Amino acid sequence: MSGWGTGDQEDLPVMTYASLGARTARRGPTTRRSLLRALAVTGGLAASAGPGLLAEPGDERRAVAALPGGTSRSLPRAAPPGARRRAARPDRAKAQEIRAEFGHAWEGYKRFAWGHDEVLPVSGRHREFFAKDHPVGLSIVEAVDTLYLMELDDEVDRCVEWIKAHLDFDVNADFQVFESTIRLVGGLLSGYLATGEKELLGRCTDLADRLLPAFTASPTGMPYRYVNLRTGHVRGATLPLAEIGTNVLEFGALSRLTGDSRYRRAAEGALRAVVERRSSLDLLATRMNVETGRWADRESVAVNPPADSFYEYLWGAWVMFGDEECRDWFRMFAAAMRRHQAEHVDGRLWFKHVDFATGELISRRASALSVAVLPVGGDNELAAGHYRSWTAVLDKYEVVPEEIDYGRGLKVFSPRNDLRPEYANCAFQMYWQTGDPYYRTTTWRYFQNLKRHHRVPGGYTVLTDVTKRPMAKGDHCPAYVFAENFKWLYLTFADAPRFDYERGWLSTEGKVLTGFRDA
Repeated sequence: MSGWGTGDQEDLPVMTYASLGARTARRGPTTRRSLLRALAVTGGLAASAGPGLLAEPGDERRAVAALPGGTSRSLPRAAPPGARRRAARPDRAKAQEIRAEFGHAWEGYKRFAWGHDEVLPVSGRHREFFAKDHPVGLSIVEAVDTLYLMELDDEVDRCVEWIKAHLDFDVNADFQVFESTIRLVGGLLSGYLATGEKELLGRCTDLADRLLPAFTASPTGMPYRYVNLRTGHVRGATLPLAEIGTNVLEFGALSRLTGDSRYRRAAEGALRAVVERRSSLDLLATRMNVETGRWADRESVAVNPPADSFYEYLWGAWVMFGDEECRDWFRMFAAAMRRHQAEHVDGRLWFKHVDFATGELISRRASALSVAVLPVGGDNELAAGHYRSWTAVLDKYEVVPEEIDYGRGLKVFSPRNDLRPEYANCAFQMYWQTGDPYYRTTTWRYFQNLKRHHRVPGGYTVLTDVTKRPMAKGDHCPAYVFAENFKWLYLTFADAPRFDYERGWLSTEGKVLTGFRDA
């Protein structure tokens, strides 16, 4: 595989945002591209390699008629929790400002790092995420469905052409299975569903096949942490809960599209193996040895990382696939967290870390990532309380630090901010479930502070200390910024015509896995 270095940027046309209110020119509704999109989401288009999209026995997918210019898209098997509603009055001015800032970040990536994984926007350099000297265009893969939702079709085409010409997973290097799944498998899936370009599904299937040995080589069915994409060699037997169980949405969607059940079976087997090892309190510890099936610690961190997305994906499997077992597991764990870990300190709702077998207190540390987990299950009381707790942190520091000690007056434990999107993620979920304008008001403040403190001439960058004034900046724009931060914000204010707010569902990495509209 070859990547494009900084020296190639002079040949790239620059995207302009002078007229963001005007929609990007589209090819007519009966063009090949719109037909491909319709076929892609109704099961009428085969992958470039492997079997066609044949439904397995018992598959109850509902195909949507592929009508020229139509707006229907494939629907999840169960409606998301808490009836989502469209905004009565989209705030187009705010949506355009958010899109313009996404464009600023994207131009920085294109200028300094096109074809590489991530941009270093302060120094104007780039870095690779998975393996040194092996770029896979991670930011490009992450950005495709965001660009599509924002109706920036020229940029979508540019990304798709790069993927088709350059993305190759025959790499003699160890790739982290969790990150490869949520970022690359998920990104290629959502890109395929958005564009109908079957080569994206082909690349996705190729990568998933290379990741499967992490599951099949494991004595317990729980995946190893790393797999060599060329040789299939696996390593890393002890890994956190989220890395074991954040696979079922991407792998399940891939099985549904290809008719190959291996992917979903592997992911579901890993989930079941974890659930079977819960304590008598229905709590899970944090790290597991996937060879022995024994816990490597005793700490239940609830909705905090590195366990957070494990719980998200249980509910997601119910929403997307109608998996009642996963739904019941989510409810069981949520009830146990409420019973053993939820507490109010200074009038704010938090989740303490406890011994998973005894319930004894271990710490009161809280991560900024925790805020996005609870809304998925529709428990608006619990989710709203936790969101307001993190809003108090936002009010105090302007930018949310990575970790705090909520037992000591919101004292900062880790002063970094790595451009985490979870606060905006939660605001989106809560706004579209409740219609409460509080979530738009608070997330707009989040966005203004994001722009004030993270913006640099070359894009957006992380902060190394949010307690200093001015805040100390680092030199790194994580690829997930192009998948998540601006997308959550945009969807909150735009009432985007290309997204079905009532039935759409996004992964933990912000990838739309169902709910595109061909508008």
